[in-house]
Amino acid sequence: MILPQFQYHQPATLDEALSIARKNDGEFDFIAGGTDVLPNYKNRLNNQKHVISLSGIKELFEVSDEKIGSMVTLVEIEKNQTISENLPALAKAAHVIATPLLRESATVGGNILLDTRCWFFNQSFLWRESKGFCLKADGDDCLVIPQKEICYATYSGDLAPVFMVLDAMFHLAGPEGNREIHSSKFFTHDGITMNVKLPEEILTHISLPKEAQSMKAAYRKLRVRDSMDYPVLGTAVALRLRGQTIDELKIAITGTGTTPFIYDEITDKFKGDQLTPELIDNISNEVMEEVQPYRNVHFSPQYRKAMVGVYLKRLLTELANL
Repeated sequence: MILPQFQYHQPATLDEALSIARKNDGEFDFIAGGTDVLPNYKNRLNNQKHVISLSGIKELFEVSDEKIGSMVTLVEIEKNQTISENLPALAKAAHVIATPLLRESATVGGNILLDTRCWFFNQSFLWRESKGFCLKADGDDCLVIPQKEICYATYSGDLAPVFMVLDAMFHLAGPEGNREIHSSKFFTHDGITMNVKLPEEILTHISLPKEAQSMKAAYRKLRVRDSMDYPVLGTAVALRLRGQTIDELKIAITGTGTTPFIYDEITDKFKGDQLTPELIDNISNEVMEEVQPYRNVHFSPQYRKAMVGVYLKRLLTELANL
């Protein structure tokens, strides 16, 4: 498929990128690795007249165990020795995203800001025209749950739930200055707006507290093809134990709804309890009952819901060495 015409900009600084965005008044996209934006453009999915590359902005490429720039590639996260030693769950999550070739280009920021997906949206223009356009592109109704207010396309980024359980902050730069938002407050329940980032803002970096390095964390995903596909379910767990006593427990789920979800209201009440196999079953089942997948990907909602419980039991058992 051929890309549509657009004007390509390659600023060298954040200020220059923001200035170009302001001049083009909503008719632009920022582009990082391009592994999500360019396929959408080829399918004529909400393409813009201007594309602003972030590849020339050096400060977006910084990486350490406490600060990760949005332009750092997934392969860098996967192979960075400091990340692998201090934040192994993050390195392992990056390793299971897409394919080796795509991980060379795809970025951390791009995976966090991944466009939402569903059967009806991620198709060619001719396919969508024959079916009838959806609320997310060219139409008036959501075809997943028919109504006109909310797009129910699914969020399927892998890194967001890991950042959420590690208590990360997302940092934005925009025309009105800089701001930071906790990862658990960043996403919004609509497949079109997706998050609280304004269109003219740039996700510059992710910061992680020093305490994240003391958490035992892991990520596991369900997908159609293990070698390349998006998650139809992803589970992230972070755990801090004192003996077998739970000092801290966080669980986040991706690939089941319009946003990744974190379940602090469930996990907080288990602090101070002994992590036994029976308690692992209770925690996993409570989270599973809260998850309500949509019927808009290849596996059924019932199967994905059941696998939430299965994956959480496996991860908690593994992290607790039971």
